[in-house]
Amino acid sequence: MPHYDYDFFVIGAGSAGVRAARIAGQHGARVGIAEDRYLGGTCVNVGCVPKKLLVYAAHFAHDFEDAAGYGWTVGEHRHDWARMIANKNTEIARLNGIYRRLLEGAKVDIHETRATLVDAHTVALGDRHVTADKILVATGGWPVIPDTPGAREYAISSNEAFFLQDMPERVVIVGGGYIAVEFAGIFQGLGAQVTQLYRSTLFLRGFDDDVRETLAEEIPKTGVDLRFRSDVVRIEKTGDCLLAHLTDESMIEADIVMYATGRHPNTAGLGLEQAGIDMAANGAIVVDDQYGTSVPNIYAIGDVTDRINLTPVATSEGHALADTLFGNNPRGVNYDNIPTAVFSTPPVGTVGLTEAEARERGPVDIYRTTFKPMKHTLSGRDERTMMKLVVDRDSQRILGCHMVGLDAPEIVQGLAIALNCGATKADFDRTIGLHPSAAEEFVTMRVKTPDPEPAPRSPREAA
Repeated sequence: MPHYDYDFFVIGAGSAGVRAARIAGQHGARVGIAEDRYLGGTCVNVGCVPKKLLVYAAHFAHDFEDAAGYGWTVGEHRHDWARMIANKNTEIARLNGIYRRLLEGAKVDIHETRATLVDAHTVALGDRHVTADKILVATGGWPVIPDTPGAREYAISSNEAFFLQDMPERVVIVGGGYIAVEFAGIFQGLGAQVTQLYRSTLFLRGFDDDVRETLAEEIPKTGVDLRFRSDVVRIEKTGDCLLAHLTDESMIEADIVMYATGRHPNTAGLGLEQAGIDMAANGAIVVDDQYGTSVPNIYAIGDVTDRINLTPVATSEGHALADTLFGNNPRGVNYDNIPTAVFSTPPVGTVGLTEAEARERGPVDIYRTTFKPMKHTLSGRDERTMMKLVVDRDSQRILGCHMVGLDAPEIVQGLAIALNCGATKADFDRTIGLHPSAAEEFVTMRVKTPDPEPAPRSPREAA
């Protein structure tokens, strides 16, 4: 049997890679991991964690405004961007240290350098090579800035947004995914004049249409200038500001233009081709249902496979792979009913099938309600909550739960458990609501939404 330096070598120390390396090490494997940026990957450093901290910061502005309706007199206040970023950096450094200690505790060798594949069992670490019986590629994704004239010269991605030295007063955000929607709320809440552009008719593609439409109604109430069917055709620098030229021939002056138009798998320059690994057209690594690549001893998990690009999915895949390879516990990951949140203003929580997806499978019953949250009966804020259940008509099993409104992510996490347990509408109906709360609406909805009218037939079909 060949002798290798490691039983398992992981390229990429993000959520997926760290979990796989740590669990493999705890199972007794000799493990090495390489990372040339920062421990914890996108989520910890330029993703979920710092974004949620900035969302908290932005929400204080609304809380100050809402306090008057409850009898509070809030004095003069201002936001210190530099202090927030410094505090955020301190917290991220703390988390980086936790990741390092977790790896060291599992006796994982940490190589803080770029790693590239030389062949199926050899990894180059700078000017030296190491060998491994099994190799995992978990290098995640990276933001894409298109080749629109001036974009790559003057625009930023979400990565850079976390390290701006000064708070921008005028912000243009290009994109319609969850990152664009979230940063529009962050910058607006912290005092910027925000314009969000999306080239199509409605943002958040892939989410339930009622979620998309509700949020499209709510976001402009916060002060964001939300423009659909609009895009940037050119960016130029004029004096101390940027000038974004739009498809309708108008122009917007901005301090920053931020693109949130997608991410691509971070696979360039890793030596995957010379190792014989098959990749999709967009650079994603092609894997089977056990995370194996076209090379038998090389695996890939997380965003680098461009399947379900969520941090909890990546960590679950890392854990399952390590258990399978080194823990004598072959298993996979449950991809059913994965809950998703958008930390917009107001936030979104969703789990299960959209109404459109469910209707493709058969007849459904839809329960939907909108209301003013109790908090805003006194605050006076013009904000509505939307809740929706998608139910299989024959079995009455709940297929999807969708919410826009205060605490939506916290509420939907619990509903995800119910869906994975096969809960029916009758199960929801016989559950006593927690009163007074928004969450109780999910167990008190009784009136079905009428089925949509069938599309009119053409004269030829009618004949």
